[in-house]
Amino acid sequence: MAISSYIDDPEAQLALHQRTLSVVMASQVFSGAGLAAGVTVGALLTEQMLGSSAFAGVPAALYAGGSAIAALTVGRLSQRLGRRAGLAAGYAAGTLGGVGVVVAAGLDSVVLLFVSLLVYGAGTATNLQARYAGTDLSGPHRRGRAVSSVLVTTTVGAVIGPNLVAATGRAAENFALPALAGPFALAAVAYAIAGLILFLLLRPDPLLVSQAMQARQAREAMQAMQAQAGPATAATAPRSPAGVTAGAATMILTQLVMVAVMTMTPVHMQNHGHDLAATGLVISLHIAAMYLPALVTGILVDRVGRVPVAVASGVTLLAAGLVSATAAEDSVAQLALALILLGVGWNLGLVSGTAMISDAAPIEQRARIQGNVDLCIALAGAGGGIASSLVMSATSYATLSIAGGLLGLAMIPFVAAGARPSRA
Repeated sequence: MAISSYIDDPEAQLALHQRTLSVVMASQVFSGAGLAAGVTVGALLTEQMLGSSAFAGVPAALYAGGSAIAALTVGRLSQRLGRRAGLAAGYAAGTLGGVGVVVAAGLDSVVLLFVSLLVYGAGTATNLQARYAGTDLSGPHRRGRAVSSVLVTTTVGAVIGPNLVAATGRAAENFALPALAGPFALAAVAYAIAGLILFLLLRPDPLLVSQAMQARQAREAMQAMQAQAGPATAATAPRSPAGVTAGAATMILTQLVMVAVMTMTPVHMQNHGHDLAATGLVISLHIAAMYLPALVTGILVDRVGRVPVAVASGVTLLAAGLVSATAAEDSVAQLALALILLGVGWNLGLVSGTAMISDAAPIEQRARIQGNVDLCIALAGAGGGIASSLVMSATSYATLSIAGGLLGLAMIPFVAAGARPSRA
């Protein structure tokens, strides 16, 4: 059906919204595996190739740097050509980066590794930007649940990915490659499949349909105003800079804290004698906690409100920092609990912040604003990745964890000062 066919047909709009969610959810299963597999071993591969843990935070910083570039590019490409083009291009870049990391590991080339990790970060940005596709055709009262539906399916791949670290490592060794290159080969394949699903099936494009619907409503409102009161100035969609600020602050701080603590946990575990299987288990539980609670988080955001859920995010991140700081060095269970809390705190912040942004941003600028916000989120992640290795090298994992927890509370003043009730 052509885009024009959906403008005056509510039933067709609902069917398209449901189809869009199904397609995006299917792609997220694969992209979740790609995201999680590489994140699990990136710091370890860098440490192995450089022979020092002082640079173990560099991969997270490079992921975030690449994610920042991709967030801006995918957002602007989506604004011009639709979600399908933007998301497919982002996953293509993530695939290229994953392949580059495998080649770099085989050649023992640190320069190629760093360049490839930067490109690989595009997959991270695209994985996150896909959540916005679920909100394009959703009303404000269901935006939280739309975001959650997309996020929760990422859990399947995100849990599977880290637990395939050992198997993909053995497969890599069969090809005379370092074991830690295996997960990146899996990531490349997973990103490629995710991009292919979106490119082939995300039709018609939800953002382009939403833009056409909003343009039609604006024209009708203008005509009504002119009929009643004569010529009027062009109608503009209401804007809420305060809502954008509150949503951005929530997501930026949660990302910074999550990346900082999560990045150094595999290094901390390896330094205290834990094997890759234990590390993969902890990270898979962490990533599951990042996405699986979205089933409940979306309902809370829609029914309880954006602000209370954002505040709960800050409190949960503080709890995660305290648990990880006090965890016994040989306790996988305590570290797993800390990383689960870290993931839940991130989830609460991401869903509530995304809903704030989608509420506040006008449709004619929405994808661009979303891309700009995700750019800031990625830069925060880059800062967290760099700072985490420096803080841990200079002090300890416990200090890093406590600092992260306290930083999580910093979002509360921003949310309290900048948030406003969502517009209908």
